[in-house]
Amino acid sequence: MKRRTFTTLTTGLTLAACLMGTSAMAQDKTRIALVVKALGIGFFEAANKGAQEAATELGDVEIIYTGPTDTTAEGQIEVINSLIAQQVDAIAISANDRDAVAPALKKAMDRGITVISWDSGVAPEGRQMHLNPSSNPLIGNMIIKLAADNLPDGGDVAVLSASATATNQNTWIEEMNKVLPNYPGINVVATVYGDDLADKSYREAQGLMQSYPDLKAIIAPTSVGIVAAAQAVEDAGKVGQINVTGLGLPSEMAGAVESGASKSFAIWNPIDLGYSATMIAYHLAKGDATAEPGAAIPMGRMGSVTLDDNNEGAMADPFVYDASNIEAFKSIF
Repeated sequence: MKRRTFTTLTTGLTLAACLMGTSAMAQDKTRIALVVKALGIGFFEAANKGAQEAATELGDVEIIYTGPTDTTAEGQIEVINSLIAQQVDAIAISANDRDAVAPALKKAMDRGITVISWDSGVAPEGRQMHLNPSSNPLIGNMIIKLAADNLPDGGDVAVLSASATATNQNTWIEEMNKVLPNYPGINVVATVYGDDLADKSYREAQGLMQSYPDLKAIIAPTSVGIVAAAQAVEDAGKVGQINVTGLGLPSEMAGAVESGASKSFAIWNPIDLGYSATMIAYHLAKGDATAEPGAAIPMGRMGSVTLDDNNEGAMADPFVYDASNIEAFKSIF
């Protein structure tokens, strides 16, 4: 009986030691939460692939890919509060509303959690730095240039954006308007919002075509809106009359390029974006980099990002996709 009790006790101690060892190993991982605008969007799923690539390369990182089911600030705030409770090491967020999520993220920073924003920014008080996919002026110029390049005689164009509060969309549209005088004859007649919902974006595109019979192009600086607008143009039988352009994913826009609904569009590589955001969050969380003006933060194979006076930096230039290269990229993302 004594021998049996001793064996049971030994087994229990061994099991406890194993559990403690497993727990210690888990704690050794740097847990980085990649918070997206909403789950189920191809752009962000591609970004998660890049984050997982960075985690594999770093070796001691666990990625928590999360976000709300719809593109609301309220949904993201719930996610952030949950991550604070989990005591993650870092949060890298693409914000639905730069101001609304800031208090929750500030609370996270007060608890010692590293916070960065990427893609769509957060108010400065709610993050340590922001990673722009590209330079905002370059993106703003690119989206109007893509429309103008196919309108040598000018014409009416409209913008189909995401939500009215989306930081990145609003910034790009502002930059677009700044360079509009460089494109004589191009007339922006309206800006509408599809809230990054396919059905609403489709209806907004239909509304633009009905309200502006001379419309020549729809610019959608959102991966959801551009696909919906292209479908609306196809369904209306206006391929060749209205060109849909802006920012989209090759995998989702290949059909539109093939049909002629879109002559060209642009995007950065979301895989690279998720990878870079993860690398930055990791180095800040580990303390081997500091988010301050002039600092150069490593981004692995993407080089480094140098922060400006607002603690913002740009990853890379946007890249144009059209019939000449869409086949090579549509299976990638």
